[in-house]
Parts: sequence; structure tokens; C-alpha cells
Amino acid sequence: MSKARVPWKAVLGGSVGNLVEWYDWFVYSSFAVYFAASFFPEGNDTAKLLNTAAIFAVGFFMRPLGGWLLGRYADRKGRKAALTLTVTLMSASALLIAIAPTYEAVGYFGVLVLVVARLLQGLSVGGEYAASATYLTEATPRGRRGFASSFQYVSMTAGQLVGLGLQIVLQNTMTQEALNSYGWRIPFVVGAAAAAVVFYLRRSLLETEAYDEEEREVKQADRGTIAQLLTHKREALLVIALTMGGTVAYYTYTTYLTKYLSNTAGLPKETATLVSFCALFVFMCLQPAAGALSDRIGRRPLLITFGIGSMVGTVPLMTALGGVGGFGGALVLSLAGLLIVTGYTSINAVVKAELFPTNVRALGVALPYAIANALFGGTAEYVALWFKDNGIESGFFWYVSGLAAVSLVVYLTMRETRDAALSRAEQATEASLPSRV
Repeated sequence: MSKARVPWKAVLGGSVGNLVEWYDWFVYSSFAVYFAASFFPEGNDTAKLLNTAAIFAVGFFMRPLGGWLLGRYADRKGRKAALTLTVTLMSASALLIAIAPTYEAVGYFGVLVLVVARLLQGLSVGGEYAASATYLTEATPRGRRGFASSFQYVSMTAGQLVGLGLQIVLQNTMTQEALNSYGWRIPFVVGAAAAAVVFYLRRSLLETEAYDEEEREVKQADRGTIAQLLTHKREALLVIALTMGGTVAYYTYTTYLTKYLSNTAGLPKETATLVSFCALFVFMCLQPAAGALSDRIGRRPLLITFGIGSMVGTVPLMTALGGVGGFGGALVLSLAGLLIVTGYTSINAVVKAELFPTNVRALGVALPYAIANALFGGTAEYVALWFKDNGIESGFFWYVSGLAAVSLVVYLTMRETRDAALSRAEQATEASLPSRV
């Protein structure tokens, strides 16, 4: 089993869309400081940033809708079709932002273009996760699924690193005036072009065997419906519960970390950014190793390790990070947090896909995950800043620990999914093997 070949073309095609998705997600928030003034009238700069942040938040609200619509589409039309559609939406959203007219040219029409782009981006993110997770899991033989599906977070993290790297390059090669005028459009042009390349790659992918079987034997009306999902209510609730602790911990040690190191620890922004870049790079490299480990020892041991580590370690780690004095200490502590989070991120996609039957697998992964991510991951930074604003910043650390404790209970009581048969062919092979005593 462990010697099964990894279908690298499927892994590349299934995961690389996440790179573009998270690149787009990152560059919108990081370049907002440059383009905010282009879409609103002269006035309070903070108000302009708040307006662009509100438009950014629209994407999070759209993710559950995208999970439902595109998860249903993936179960009815195929994993390949869904992957192709999500990357088309990605390219369209990035291109819209790149060409959006300014307030000076057309008034608030430019804001409308931004909102439409974020709606498309939210739909795309909501569907991309499930389509990618389902495709990577179904296209890979048992014994290598954990390893292959871990590339989902490799590509997601790579997207953030590429966006951060491009930001550093542009900041060091363009003047502030140029960035404010037209330079901020460059990363969105790059995002649209990258999505077009991914579209080309995905057109040549093969459909998974599990879906082909289902398409031949189960009528479309019985695939990807809410009614079918409700017959697996326990698994759907399981996805929400096992996600809540992982997603809030992930956002804490990734997107929120730079702000925390700058605002609370008092590190220079350049140092905080460098810490995040280096920590994320190491984190990205850890994912395949942890995924491969889960193929050997099972998914639950890694999830349980994450649950215990996050529940017990978040408060002391974040407290120590708040008082860190330089690059070295901040990097070591950040890596400790991300090492704990790896127990969740490296395998969360494959675990969810292994819980559901083929006819509702994409929807079963998409909708509960999107709900949990919108409620807990998308709000993590807001909750953290709320605690800080009220003078009880440590309350956020306990909040993260509490959610991890809830997820830990789920990890301890859920079934092991590593050996799940995802297709009829796998079930037949399993039935033909001698019974284990």
C-alpha cells in the first residue's frame, strides 16, 4: 500500500488553484493601503481603509454559498468540471480588480466593481477547497492520500508567500506615488494571468474513478443535494467541530501573527514580516512530511496531537510572543505554534473527504467547512482585536484554546478514516482480501 504511486499531475492540477486563490486573497488585503484612495472621495484615510476592509469581508460571507453551489456542482458535474469553474471565477475576480475604474473617473461605480469581484472571489474560495480536497483524495490510491492531499496547504501557503514576495519587490522598486497610482494593479494582473495558466492545466486532468463510477450508477438528482447531505448529519457536524479549533489556530499563527508581533511585541513591521515569511516557508515544507506520516500511523494521532498542543500551548506561546525582543526568538516561537497547527492542516482535507460517500462528498466537505471557517477562521482577527481593544488581550488566547478543546473531544471520539474505501473498485478489492484476525 505504501508503495502506491503518487499521481503527480493530478496533485499539481488539483492543488495549484489554491496557490492562486490564496495569492489573490492575500494581495487584496495587503495592497488595500495603496488602492483605498482610488475608490473613495477625499477625506479620512482610516475611513477609506475601513470601507475596503468591509468589501474584503464580503468574500467571507460568500464562502458558505460558494461551498454549497460549487460543492453541489462538483457532485453533479464532476470534480474536474468544478476545478475548472473555480479557477475561471478566480481569474475573473482578479481581472475585475485590476481594471476597476477609480472614483475620480466614474464615482462609486468602481466600488461596485470591487464588490462584484469580491463576491466572485468568495464563491471561488468556497468551492475551490472542496473541489480540490475531493479531487486530491479520490485521485490518489490508499496509502498515499495523506501525502497527496497535504499539497493543498503547501499551495495555499505558497500563494501567501508569492503575494508577500511580490509586495516586497514592488515596495523596493516603485515609489509610494507609483504604487498608489497604478502599481497596486500589478499583483491583480499577475493573479488573473496565473489563474489562466491553471485553467489550462486543469483542462487536461482526468476525472476520478470514484466519480465516474457514481455517474454511471447513480442518477444526477441523487447527487450533491442538501437532502442527501442531511442523511449524513453526523459527518457534517463532525466537519464543523473538527474544523473550528484548526481554522482559528491557523489564522492566529498566519494572518494575525504579523500584526500581533508589530502591535503587541513592538517589533518593527519589517522584522515582523520577515518572521512571518520564514515561518510560513518552513510550515509549507512540513506539510508533506506530516501527511505521509498520517498514511503510516493514521489521521487521528496527528489530529489529537494538534488538539492537545493547541489547547495547552496557545496561552504560553502567545504570551511569550507578546514579549519577544527580536527576530530569532519570534521565529522560534512562531515555528513552535505552526508545528502544532501542522497536525491539523496537513490532513484536514483528506479526513473530511474520507468521511462521506461519493455522491455527496464534495458538498459534504464544502458546506460544513465553509460555515466553520466563516464563523471561526474568518472572525479570528476581529475577535483578537476586540479582546485587545478591551484591555484583555489574553482572553483571545483562551478563546483559541477553548475551541481547540472542543475539537479535541471530536478527534478522540471520531473513527479513523485512513483506510476508507472511496470507490466501488476499492470496496471490491477490500472484500476480496483475506479477513484479518
